[in-house]
Amino acid sequence: MPDLDDTEPLAAKMRPRSLDEVMGQEHILGPGKLLRRVIEADRLTNMILYGPPGCGKTTLAEVIAKATRRNFVRASGVISNVASIRATCEAARSELGGMGTILFVDEIHRFNKAQQDVLLPYVEDGSVILIGATTHNPSMFVNTPLISRSLVFELHALAPADVATLLDRALADPERGLGKVKTELAPDACAFLSTVCDGDARHALTALDLAVRSTPPSSDGVVHLTLDVIQECVQRRQVQYDKKEDGHYDTISAFIKSIRGSDPDAAVYWLAKMLMAGEDPRFIARRLVISASEDIGNADPRGLAVAVGAMQAVEFVGMPEARIALAQATTYLASAPKSNRAYMALGEAMSDIESGAVQPVPEHLKNVHVKAIGAEKSAGYKYPHDFGGAWVEQSYLRIPKTYYRPSDQGYEATIAKRLESLRGPSGA
Repeated sequence: MPDLDDTEPLAAKMRPRSLDEVMGQEHILGPGKLLRRVIEADRLTNMILYGPPGCGKTTLAEVIAKATRRNFVRASGVISNVASIRATCEAARSELGGMGTILFVDEIHRFNKAQQDVLLPYVEDGSVILIGATTHNPSMFVNTPLISRSLVFELHALAPADVATLLDRALADPERGLGKVKTELAPDACAFLSTVCDGDARHALTALDLAVRSTPPSSDGVVHLTLDVIQECVQRRQVQYDKKEDGHYDTISAFIKSIRGSDPDAAVYWLAKMLMAGEDPRFIARRLVISASEDIGNADPRGLAVAVGAMQAVEFVGMPEARIALAQATTYLASAPKSNRAYMALGEAMSDIESGAVQPVPEHLKNVHVKAIGAEKSAGYKYPHDFGGAWVEQSYLRIPKTYYRPSDQGYEATIAKRLESLRGPSGA
C-alpha cells in the first residue's frame, strides 16, 4: 500500500491558503466583485455564508482571516453554548485595540434564539467580526437582528471542472496532498468523481484519499485509479449518460413522453436515471413546467402550479432533498388527465398571423386613454360585469374564429360546457 502515515483528512490539508487558490464562487470573488473588494480593502463587516456542503464556506472564512491578518476563532452551532460564546467574545473585546478577531460560527442555523442573541452586543460594538456559515436559508434560520447587521453571500456548489482541478492539485502536491505517491487517475474516473460528488469538494477529496491509500501499486510502482476503483470508493456506479449528447436528449425525451403517456412508473424511472447521472435538477424542473402546460393544460390547471412549486423547491431547498419535490411533480403530472388544446390553440392563432391574417383591433376594444369605465361604454364597449353572469354577446375579433376547442378530459370538460353555453353548439 502507499506510504502515507499521516491521519489528517486530505480535504483539511488541501484547504486553499489564499483567495487565488479558492475555486469557484466567481460571482462574489471574481475581479471587482463585492466580497473580493471588501477583503482587499480590509473593510470587513459581519457576514453570513450560505451554501451547500463542501462548497468552501469554512475555507473562505479562514482565507479571509489570513488575508486581513486577523485572529480566527471557531465556534460550532452544534457544540458551543451561551457561556463559551460569551467567553470568546469577552476575550475578543479585551483585545479590541489589537489585530481584531473573526468569530467563525459553523452551522449557525443550529444556534437557538438565545445563543444568537448573545452575539448581538459584541457584533454591534465591533468586538468581533462575525462570519456565520449555514446550509440553510439565513432568512429563515438566522435571527433578523443578526441578518440586518450582516452581508449575506450565497455560495454555489462547485462545478465539475473546479472539482477536477482540486483533484489534480491534491495528486500533484507532495507536502499537503498525495504527491509523494505515484498516482495515475484515469480521465473517465476523474470525470465521474468530479460529477458524482455534486459539487462537494470535501466528498471528492475524501474519496480520492481513500482510493490512493487502499489501492496497491501495480508492477510499475504506480497506483492506477480506474473508474471501477473510484466507483467502489464512492459506492456509486456510473450511469451511462452524456449530458451533451444522445444520453441527455434521449432520456429527457423518454421522461416527457412517459408523462404525456400517463405512465408515472416509467416517468419516475427516467427521473431517477437523470438524477443519478448528475443532471441539473433545474433543467428537469423547467421541462416539468413546460409539460404541465403543453400536455396537461386545462384538463388539470393545478398541474402548472405543482410544476412551478417543484421548480421553486429546487431553488429554495436544493439537492438532494429537492429530488422529492421533482418526484411528486413527475408522478402528479403523469397521473393527471391530458389535454394539449391550449397549446394547439396558440399554435393555430400564431399560424394565422404568420400567414398574413393580422386583424386590426375593433374600434370598441381600443384603449380610449381615459380611466373611467363610463367612457369605455360610450365608445361602444359593453362592460361584461354590467350583465347577468358577467357576460354579454359582443365581438372581440373582426373576423371571429374558434381556436380553443376544449377536450372532454378532466376539468377541461367543465370549461367545454361553459364555452358551449356561451358560444352555442357550433362554437361560433
